[in-house]
Amino acid sequence: MKVIVTGSLGNIGKPLATALVAKGHNVTVISSNPEKQKDIEALGAAAAIGSLEDTAFLAATFAGADALFAMEPPNYAAPDTRAAYRTIGENYAQVIPQSGIKRVVHLSSYGAHLAEGTGFILGVHDVEGILNKLQGIAITHLRPAYFYYNLYNFANMIKQAGFIGTNYGGDDKLTMVAPSDIAVAAAEELTQPATTGNNVRYVASDDITGHEAARILGEAIGKPDLKWVIFTDEQTQAAMEQNGVPANIAALYVELGAAIHNGKLREDYDLNKPTVMGKVKLTDFAKEFAAAFLKI
Repeated sequence: MKVIVTGSLGNIGKPLATALVAKGHNVTVISSNPEKQKDIEALGAAAAIGSLEDTAFLAATFAGADALFAMEPPNYAAPDTRAAYRTIGENYAQVIPQSGIKRVVHLSSYGAHLAEGTGFILGVHDVEGILNKLQGIAITHLRPAYFYYNLYNFANMIKQAGFIGTNYGGDDKLTMVAPSDIAVAAAEELTQPATTGNNVRYVASDDITGHEAARILGEAIGKPDLKWVIFTDEQTQAAMEQNGVPANIAALYVELGAAIHNGKLREDYDLNKPTVMGKVKLTDFAKEFAAAFLKI
């Protein structure tokens, strides 16, 4: 199969491309960074250097491909982050039908079933709707849970304040996932026989509370009494702005955190849990977290 992978050699793209090449597929990895070309080619894949906002580039790259792993890199610098997602989604929808691609695996998110109140996730909600209008294409929306590496955002807080604090956590159930487990699911879906229709697949590696996550991370870094404290939305917004996060971006993070805290983000996940959880547990990630924490 000829497979196109977007997302360059990121946390998902690299293990995904590596797995597909190992299975004998013809893989092209799209990156906007020319410096990534050598690294992509070292994996045994072809590099396509260009922008997802350039439909002519996408048309040339997608031509003759069988399958596509489609993602929309978040653009925090855009005046309207949701519109930035839609632009790339509309570009995909324009180019895919003329390319010959019959299998699309789209990186979405848990919570994408909701049309409001989820911050950044509204962008992939919109793209799901755009792609679902395509005819004669087999589409799977991968909806991964909370990425483990989001926990790195709390490293400085732990170092300086001695706790984790934001507007979610504590007793909240946090469904978490490792990018490598997402890559495994993506590879499975991309190599499935192409039929037609729109499907959703949730991907998760662990399901624990904020307090349990704090304990696991704390034990890994030598702080076994580490706590996860819940702040109000207002406190979280103010703290983020104080740390230099633009107010509009902080508001999206706060809205997303509130949806985690009130449980709305995981409502559909709880009705459609994956039959098999990913292999990488939080105790595994905690070792990586500890190594990074020591360097701060």
